[in-house]
Amino acid sequence: MKKLPLILSIVALVGVICLAIVTFTKGGDKKPAAATEATAQKGAIVYFNMDRVLAEYDMANDLRSVFETKANSINQEVQRRVNKFQKDANAFQDKINKGLMTQSTAQVQSQKLQEQQNSVETYANQKQQEILEEQQVMLNQISDAIDTFVKEYNETMGYAMILASQGDILPMPVVTGDAALDITDALIEGLNAAYVKEKGKSE
Repeated sequence: MKKLPLILSIVALVGVICLAIVTFTKGGDKKPAAATEATAQKGAIVYFNMDRVLAEYDMANDLRSVFETKANSINQEVQRRVNKFQKDANAFQDKINKGLMTQSTAQVQSQKLQEQQNSVETYANQKQQEILEEQQVMLNQISDAIDTFVKEYNETMGYAMILASQGDILPMPVVTGDAALDITDALIEGLNAAYVKEKGKSE
C-alpha cells in the first residue's frame, strides 16, 4: 500500500488547522491601554489602529475563544483518526513482513485499509473546509460589528474621513500622525460598551 502520500497529506491538513488557530487567536493576549476621549475636531481626518481594536475588542476575543475551542476539538479528532490509521497500517505491514497471513487474507485487509484511508482523508478535508468557513464567519461578524459602529460613531463626531491603520513595524496607511487624531481608544471603549449592552439584551 502507498500509505506515505496520504499520511503526509492528512498531516498537512492538520497543520493547516493548527496554523488557522494560531493566526486567528494571536493578539488576544495584548493588554488594553487606558481609554481616552477623542480630541480631533469635526471635519478632521482621523485614524485608528485596527490591530489594537481586534486585540482589545471584547466581542472579537469572545468569538476567537469559541473558534479556538472548536478548532482544537476538530484538530484532536483528525489527529486521532490519523494515528489510528497509521497504527492499523503499521500492524498490517508488520504481519505481511512476518508472513503471518495468507495472500487472500492480506488482500481483504488491504482493501479495508484502503477504505479506512479514504475515510480519514475525506473527513480531514471536510473538517478543514468547516474550520475555514468558521473562520470566515467569525471575521465577517467582527468586521461587520466594527464597520457598523464606526459609521454610527462618525454620525455623531462628523469626521471628514476615518482611516484604519495596521502593522507593527511600519503601520499602513498611517505611518505616523498627530496623537490627537488617533481615535483608537475611543473606538475600543465605544465598541466594548455597545457589546456589553448587546449581550445584556440577549441574556
